[in-house]
Amino acid sequence: MDNKYFNEAIVGNKKMLVTYTSKGELQRLYFPSKENRQYINFFHTGVKVNHSDLIYLHDDVNNIYKQYYDTDTNVLNTEVTNTYFNLTILQTDCAFIKEDNVLLRKYTFINDSKIDLNIEFFIHAELLSDENNHVSCKVINNGMFQYAHDFVVSTFAKEHKVNKHQIHGSKETIKRTEIYDKDYIGMSKDSSVSYEIGVIHPNEKKTIEICVMVDENKNISDIEDEIDRITRKDLNKECIATRSYWRKYLKTHNGLNLKEPQNSYEEKIFEIYKRTILLFPLLTNQETGGIIASPEVDEYFNHCGRYAYCWPRDAVFITKAMDILNMHKETEKFYKNFCKMTQSKNGMWEQRFYTDGKLAPCWGYQIDETASVVYGVYEHYQYTKSEKFLKDNLKMCEKAIEFLKKYVKQWLEIKDLSGDVVKEEIENSFYSNKDKIHVSYDIWEMHEGIHLYSLASIYAAFDCIMKMYRVLDKNVSDFDNNRLKEEKILKSEKELQYLQTEIKNFINEKMYDKETNSYLRNTEDKKMDISMLGAVEPFHVFKPKERKILNTIEKMNLSIRTYTGGYQRFEQDHYMNGNPWPISNLWMTLYYLDAGEEQKAKETFDFVVKTVGKHYFIGEQVDNNTLKPNWVIGLGWSHAMFIIVLERLYGNK
Repeated sequence: MDNKYFNEAIVGNKKMLVTYTSKGELQRLYFPSKENRQYINFFHTGVKVNHSDLIYLHDDVNNIYKQYYDTDTNVLNTEVTNTYFNLTILQTDCAFIKEDNVLLRKYTFINDSKIDLNIEFFIHAELLSDENNHVSCKVINNGMFQYAHDFVVSTFAKEHKVNKHQIHGSKETIKRTEIYDKDYIGMSKDSSVSYEIGVIHPNEKKTIEICVMVDENKNISDIEDEIDRITRKDLNKECIATRSYWRKYLKTHNGLNLKEPQNSYEEKIFEIYKRTILLFPLLTNQETGGIIASPEVDEYFNHCGRYAYCWPRDAVFITKAMDILNMHKETEKFYKNFCKMTQSKNGMWEQRFYTDGKLAPCWGYQIDETASVVYGVYEHYQYTKSEKFLKDNLKMCEKAIEFLKKYVKQWLEIKDLSGDVVKEEIENSFYSNKDKIHVSYDIWEMHEGIHLYSLASIYAAFDCIMKMYRVLDKNVSDFDNNRLKEEKILKSEKELQYLQTEIKNFINEKMYDKETNSYLRNTEDKKMDISMLGAVEPFHVFKPKERKILNTIEKMNLSIRTYTGGYQRFEQDHYMNGNPWPISNLWMTLYYLDAGEEQKAKETFDFVVKTVGKHYFIGEQVDNNTLKPNWVIGLGWSHAMFIIVLERLYGNK
């Protein structure tokens, strides 16, 4: 597969996720999950105009581009204007809602010249293929289907028949538009077809509707029947239904009840807000509730460990944003389905998973993944006040808490509260031999050790489980008149409070630099790190105006705030050139709001607003030179933090 790092635009539905360049080139197509089955190496389209060679729509020196979504939808338009022939091609990409395995690619050709233009339209597609799932192709009357043992990708037109095709060797001939093949079936991972659009007179237009349908490979007649069924549909009607669905979805999930903007600044915030609402369902597995961090950008691990997986931590931030947006059912499904199926027997959650619940590639353990889930369960309750939800997830959280207690006792070397020397010796021996918990990576997955953010997340998890007990003890009959259970809970609360005190003492003693009067991100270096803010927001270990916190904020501003007003993750961050991260700015915004510093909060927030992408997607990073989104575009965590900030700014208005 070619390297395709930047997803400028995203469309999809409940099972399909499709990404594009700013020039409308289809880069990736996932189905039926959002992260595991990607089929496209390339999908190139082009035109022959009169006697020209092939003019690629995504790459020609005479092309100029304009790209935009239909208002308040996930339907994407790319206008390609070829200035040599004065031909405009409007490409509309619509992933149907009712037919969730079909992507419509509609092309409207508009002749803005003063001469007749004879148009032939070409498609050249190569699927990902390997020795265990080799791709072949069969040409049919109105297109082709490319298939392997367990899947088929069918590309076909509604009302146009194939004019020419080539299964073998298209790469050598298609640029000259000289595709030809006597075979209708063959063993090739890339194949091409063309359609005769015909003569378009000046100021006239013509249209071709192309469907890309993904399915499992099955009986050949069933495949052909499915193609015929979709061909008989009114595709324009399906696209109208899809637009209506997304506009209704947007209204339903306007959880902050944001009003129409009154100026350009408010308009930009409103557009980011709406694009976030439309993005979240595209990242979510509708069956399990798992949420990918973002559409994939780096399949070959050239710069990173890949992104299209579900990190429990990232998902907890996203589910909080979902709750703000009235996506309560989606949030509940994440905890009740996804988290339960992915929890290990010892109570922990690993680094990341596929959204179907299977373990994804990992390279270490992060204790905050486990703590975050417990925190997230109680956060969801805060929005819904559903005691049933707490009760249904209590055992899962209790298992996680037991693991967190062991971690804290072992790595912070905390003595047993009971003073039972024999028990302590047995536990120490047990940890040193077969049940020693692995040291944790930090939130950025780069440094192993004991970290301030991680300890703060555990502190909050302990607090949340105690709050769950109090809610259930008061409101759920199963807890009433159960003396043994009450005694167990009281004993557990006493231990948790003791461990919270020990965590806080450890932070103040081992993670505080007396020379600079500021906190440290870990026990091994003195680099400032934005994640240290987690001890204030969201985990509330410390208050925002404590002197030690104020000193830490001052040092952050001197060390990780760049000349553009954007904040890096930490000092000497070299990942993808060490750019500012919107997450960092939004985190600082939350801190300043906590501290009552409204002007500073606005300054840190405005950096994110002014550096958003042209489709209002927030990136993982911002290029400090161009002030444009960099690397991952449409990062779920970034969008979640944006919504969390908006709730603080507009939630009570």
